[in-house]
This record gives sequence, C-alpha cells and structure tokens, in this order.
Amino acid sequence: MNKRLLNVGLIVLIDMLGFALIVPLLTFFADSFGATEFQTGLLVSSYALMQMIGAPILGRLSDKYGRRPVFLISIAGTFIGFLILGFANSLWWLFASRILSGLTAGNISVAQAYIADVTDEKNRARGMGMFGAAFGIGFILGPAMGGMLSQFGFAVPAFVSAALAFINLLTVFFWLPESLTNERRAELAAQKKADISFAALIAALNHPQVGALLWVRFGFAIAFNSFQTVFPLYVLNKFGLGAQQTGYILAYLGIVLVIMQGGLIGPLSARFKESNLIVTFLGFALVGMLGWTFAQSIPMLLVAMFPMAVGAGSFNALINSAISKAVTRDEVGGMLGFGAGLESATRVVMPALASYLLGAYGTSTPGVMGSVVLAVVVIYAYVKLIAKTPTALSGTSPKSDWGSSDLGEAGRGS
Repeated sequence: MNKRLLNVGLIVLIDMLGFALIVPLLTFFADSFGATEFQTGLLVSSYALMQMIGAPILGRLSDKYGRRPVFLISIAGTFIGFLILGFANSLWWLFASRILSGLTAGNISVAQAYIADVTDEKNRARGMGMFGAAFGIGFILGPAMGGMLSQFGFAVPAFVSAALAFINLLTVFFWLPESLTNERRAELAAQKKADISFAALIAALNHPQVGALLWVRFGFAIAFNSFQTVFPLYVLNKFGLGAQQTGYILAYLGIVLVIMQGGLIGPLSARFKESNLIVTFLGFALVGMLGWTFAQSIPMLLVAMFPMAVGAGSFNALINSAISKAVTRDEVGGMLGFGAGLESATRVVMPALASYLLGAYGTSTPGVMGSVVLAVVVIYAYVKLIAKTPTALSGTSPKSDWGSSDLGEAGRGS
C-alpha cells in the first residue's frame, strides 16, 4: 500500500471527523441564539461562499508551491475557526467562525490533488475511493460523537473539533511528505499556469470532455445539497429529532459510504467503464432522493438513505477520478479546485433556498426540487458521457476514457 496515500487518508479522516462533529449541531447551535430557519440557512451558505472563493485559489497555489504548505495554511484556518465557534456568544460570532473556516477550506481539493500526484491513472479511482472511505469514517464517528458531546453544551464539540484540527496540523507538519518534488515544482513554476478567472472556468465548462464532467458534478451538487444542507431541519420538523438522534442517522450514512468507497469502488472501476458507473450511481442517488422526499417514518427514511449514500459516495469518488484523468498533470489542482468551487456555489444558494422552501411549503419541497434536478442530471450524464461519445468516454483504458491531452488549451482559457 502506498505510504503517502495512507498518510493523506489519515489527514482527511481527522479533518472530516472534526468537521462532522459540527455538522448536525449547527442548526441547534444557531437556534440557541434565536436564529430563524432562513438565518440558519444563511449560516451554512456563508461557509460555502467563502469556500467557493478560496478553494480554486488554494488549489492553484498547491500546484505552484506544493500541497504540504497549502495543507498547513488550510488546517490552521480550520483550527482558528473552531476556536471562534467554541467561544461564540452571539449569532454573529457563529457567522465569523464559518466565514474564516470556509475561506481556508481548501484542504479537500488539495488532498484530492495529492492523491492524483501519488497514484497512476490505473489506480486513481482506488485512491479516490480511499479518500472517500476516510471521508465516510469521519462521518460515521463525527456526527455520533457530536450528538453525544452536545449534551454538555454546543461549545464542547467545537473545542473538540479545534483539538482535532491542531492534531492534524502536527500530523501534516511532521509526517506528510511533499508529493511534488523540487524538480517538478520548478518545472510547474516555469510553465504557463492555468487561468483561475471566471473566463477560464467558462472555457473549462465548454470543453467537450471536462466541461461535461464539471456540469454533471455541478448539477449533482445542486440536487444533493437540497437534501444535505437542510437534513437537520428536515428531521427536526418532520420527525421531531434532536441533535443526538440526527448524529446517529448521519453515522449510518457514513457506514454505507465507507463500505462503498473503501471496498467496492476500486474493483468496480477496474471491471466497468468509469462513465457507465457514474451514470449508474447517479441513478441510485435519484432513487434515494425520491425515497427521502416521501418517507413517512424513521425506518422508511433509513431505507431511502441507503441508495442515496451508495449513489452519492460512489459518484463523488468516480467524478473526481475522471476529472483528474482529463487534465494535464499541472492542471490537476486547479481543475479539482474549479470542481470544488462549483460545488461550493450550490452550497451558497441551496441552504437558504431549501430551508425557505421547507419552512414555507413543507418538509417534502426541497426533496421534490432535488429529485427533479437529479433526474435531469442523469439524462444529461447519459447523453454526454455515454450516448454521444462512446469512443472518447467509454474506452477500455483510462487514457481513452477521458483524453487528457486536449484540456490544456481549455484550462488556459485560450
């Protein structure tokens, strides 16, 4: 097993554990300061807005200066953000915490770029699957721990998350080697870098291969974030569940993610075409979204969340693997940063929109909206990734699947 891959997997695990400690609690934390449902949605949106700004920049900086220093900056910001959250005595301090944490939250896209550095194309999906498994383990332990710790006050999970971020900072500093050699960094520094401007993003979105992948990721994020970002509000309003019970349900979701991403994505991607798997798991997510929308009991909700977790977890590993294969080596960090930025854009709008719809029109409304969007994404993905380009996107080798040789021009916005 690749030692560097294990190291970055451990860092992602610790990072997600700290993050997931807070996820089921923000709704209740904001409520303790008298926040409305819409203000709670804006709190989530503020983090995403800052991440949308910061992630592409941090991704490109990691291409220029290396993954390790950007990791350190990002995790330091996370540490300070959790400290502010723990000491918060008003709603505005909650916003300050999430804004700082979001601005420096480039560690996920940098981790994905690190994995791309230390794996070849044949093993890329397996590496992304390990990343997803670490992500999932964090979501097994984090929400459950956060729910239990919330019994002692909402500040306690925030301080525990800060402690985990500090441990992660030490882990990166002492044990994570740089994935880009000095020679490779010098080579990248001498090359013309991809533009991270809005024009460059538009050029990438219009590219016949990478553009389709980015649009699919963007559409899926719209649908999924209509579910994910309002889930605590959904179970509170529909089933009367508190922070602890919500944490246990999210832990169940994490268990399914680990099984899929840690054990099955690698073998599946080795046997089946990546484009076919992407469309298949989008279909799984659609089934889960419909089930979640119309669930009438907790057992029904748990059944519906199984295909949702299978589809979402598998899709995320596969789409990032596909994007990384469709770009040149010097574009990996920047293009994954674009992907993260697009996803963050949906988390700017969807929390406020979905929470408003939930409060104004009922608990099922965000799910109906998400299901419609996801159905469109499934059709689009089939047409763009399979039906229209059977040779380019459905070849038997990784290189023929995604054809990285063309992206350099699009990524440079020429």
